[in-house]
Amino acid sequence: MLSMSQGCMDDVSADDGVKVFGFIQPQYQYSFEEPAKNSFMFNRARLGVAGAIPYDFQYYVVLEMSSFFTGNPFLLDAYISYNRYMWAQGAIGQFKAPFSLELQTACHKLHTVYRSHFLVDLASPLRDIGFMVYGGNDTTLIKYQVAIMNGTGLNKLDDNNDKDYVGRVLIQPFNGKLSFGGSARYGLSAPAGTGADKDDLHTRLGGEARFHTQKFNVQGEFIWGKDVGSFTTGGGCGGPGEVKEGSIERWGYYGMVYYMFDFRLEPVIKYEFYNKDIHTEDKTQSIITFGLSYFFNDWTRLQINYLYAAEQDEEVQNDQLVIQFQAQF
Repeated sequence: MLSMSQGCMDDVSADDGVKVFGFIQPQYQYSFEEPAKNSFMFNRARLGVAGAIPYDFQYYVVLEMSSFFTGNPFLLDAYISYNRYMWAQGAIGQFKAPFSLELQTACHKLHTVYRSHFLVDLASPLRDIGFMVYGGNDTTLIKYQVAIMNGTGLNKLDDNNDKDYVGRVLIQPFNGKLSFGGSARYGLSAPAGTGADKDDLHTRLGGEARFHTQKFNVQGEFIWGKDVGSFTTGGGCGGPGEVKEGSIERWGYYGMVYYMFDFRLEPVIKYEFYNKDIHTEDKTQSIITFGLSYFFNDWTRLQINYLYAAEQDEEVQNDQLVIQFQAQF
């Protein structure tokens, strides 16, 4: 169901009534800069309500309470979905854009503390307002999502008369244990440059593959993006990102492997590569994340990640140690 990918809870039924849910992710972060920086913070602190309306509708509303994104709490997700038919479900409101495996992974189910750097840049806006049609689930042979969205991000009106078109299709043989497919996004935005006489153009293509069992998982993704007129860097789940004038073509990929031991310990290693401008030499970055998670139970876990970062254009001290505790309710 759509609610599962938004990050906080499983599907609900009419018998559940109004369900209050959420999670918090307090963490400590040490950055090996010169001089070094360290701080306690909240990566996420989310509170939501959801429920089913007889007989075929659901509602889902989530607030981000952490002030580290924008300085104030804000509305993260808010939508109504229609779920009668397996292959023709729909949702309208604000939700994650149907793009990328890692983006569709629920925030409290990520196996590294942070999503890939290149994904944050190239899949932005990660959340948007619009209408989506989707079908299938994690065990059907085919699963799809197609949406028409403003293209301006969280809690914003559209800035022109055009919309963004976003879609993701997966093939899932072996009862969903193997999955592969792709995503695409195409949209126009109001020109960022002063005096520009036409809208800025944004195009994205992505491919993904995953194989998993109850304990073992290996997955990878590739995303290519071309922006004409302006482009965005940063942003993440809640931040607005930074819009810059100019045209650019970028791409990135990651590969990740993890294994869950019987004693609730899960080591993970992830390699990501990001070419920040394919038409400029030495604009690449690679990050290796060495991670270890311990699950106290189904609702609480401890994650320890060390991020080793290397830049081709200018090597800097920017490795990070991140320790995060998560409690879900």
